[in-house]
Amino acid sequence: MTIDPTARVADGARIGEGVEIGPYCLLGSQVEIRAGARLIGHVNVTGVTSVGEGCIVFPFASLGTPPQSVHYRGGPTQLVIGARCEIREGVTMNTGTEDGGGVTRVGERCTFMVGAHVGHDCMVGNDVTFANNAVLGGHVSVGDHTFLGGHTAIHQFVRIGEGVMMAGMSAARDDIIPFGFALGQTGALVGLNIVGLRRRRATRADMRRLRQAYRALFFAEGRLADRIDAVAAAYSGDPLVDKIIAFIRAGGKRPLMHPRAKFLSGGDGDDDAF
Repeated sequence: MTIDPTARVADGARIGEGVEIGPYCLLGSQVEIRAGARLIGHVNVTGVTSVGEGCIVFPFASLGTPPQSVHYRGGPTQLVIGARCEIREGVTMNTGTEDGGGVTRVGERCTFMVGAHVGHDCMVGNDVTFANNAVLGGHVSVGDHTFLGGHTAIHQFVRIGEGVMMAGMSAARDDIIPFGFALGQTGALVGLNIVGLRRRRATRADMRRLRQAYRALFFAEGRLADRIDAVAAAYSGDPLVDKIIAFIRAGGKRPLMHPRAKFLSGGDGDDDAF
């Protein structure tokens, strides 16, 4: 363990083996920094906060500050950050609220670029990337392997499924299905995150079935509820389609994101389009 003499570590803070705490860091009395983590310098960690093994935190990040919520009553809510995350300059993450479950949780191997924000009571999965200034409102859930482009903004209570990609400068007010690709100031589906699926070694056959299911869900005639049932029956046992159906059926406080009118022709027909 290495602690720079200019750092301030409060009594009660728990520091793991091999931790490096750089110049001018501030650590509160209820903080836990797990083995092998590195705080480069000028890092503020406060509240009931746990920073996972092997994380690296860059200057001016602020972790575990109270939630930005008028409903917070000052309770000992938590921020839990998983192992091997990279948290770049100016990133902020808040603890949870009493009424929201009490915990803000970040998974493992996540990357948060400059200025990203994780609001209170959010649940962020594993292997997630936030580009510069991507921000989450409170109570947002983000699935594994999701990529949020620069300056994206997510409304409170939105659910983002596994493997989603959001283009830079986009916003989401509605839930986004797993593997969806979202674009636009008010957010609309424009196809599937084929790049992300390829990186995860989905086969061409996998992606073909997923496209067919996507078209059947959003471009076919009839009520959405009937289309969901039809797709669930037609693709039963397909693990990727099953995840989309389970996500939709789970529901949430926000409506489901759909393609906008100009995309209703099913514009992802080309294998390399989205």
